[in-house]
Amino acid sequence: MRHSLNDLDARRLLGGSPVALVSTSWHGAQNVMPAVFVTPLSIDPPLIGVAVHPARHTHDMIKYSEEFALNIPTRELLHHVQYLGSVSGTELSKLELTKLPTFRARRIEAPLLEGCVGWIECGVHDAYRVGDHTLFVGKVAAVQVEKDAFDETWLLTDPEERPLHYLGINRYAILGDTMEARIPQPADIKRDVEAGAAELIDEAEAAERREREEQEKDRKSRG
Repeated sequence: MRHSLNDLDARRLLGGSPVALVSTSWHGAQNVMPAVFVTPLSIDPPLIGVAVHPARHTHDMIKYSEEFALNIPTRELLHHVQYLGSVSGTELSKLELTKLPTFRARRIEAPLLEGCVGWIECGVHDAYRVGDHTLFVGKVAAVQVEKDAFDETWLLTDPEERPLHYLGINRYAILGDTMEARIPQPADIKRDVEAGAAELIDEAEAAERREREEQEKDRKSRG
């Protein structure tokens, strides 16, 4: 049975994407915040968008440092992720408090987090005000990954190396089995197009026959 939701619930219908722990550094201070409003924006150049509310400490950290890192956590960091989204970096040092181990990034100053399976370093390419958030457009500067977790796509062979996905509120998930869809071949597409065209022609001819028959019936009834 279908039922209506609040307009704000639309964002949760689109949930289930990987969590990104956004790490930043500015004037010796470091911060980290979980984000799910993250999306690829361009292939060439490689651009990634991260939407951050201006009230979040991470917003100004990105704004002034003009860089950030996306860390893709596993379920090992499940409770850390929830906690990091519940406290503010303006009041305390999240990394010191949680004692999360970090390591140096290759191209930026922001720290990278251990316990993750992917890391994307970005410099800010542009920023736009979108509704009540700022969309920071990051240009990818470096990418690292755990090779047992990712090879062109997430492998999902080891449950401990699957990316953590956010569903909403305090609910998370990890992906299950992979499935491979059949890749259409040019000959298949050509056949389907031709079959589709033939079906449309048959339908049009049938409609014309019905119209002629109706006209003939009308003519005879008037005759």
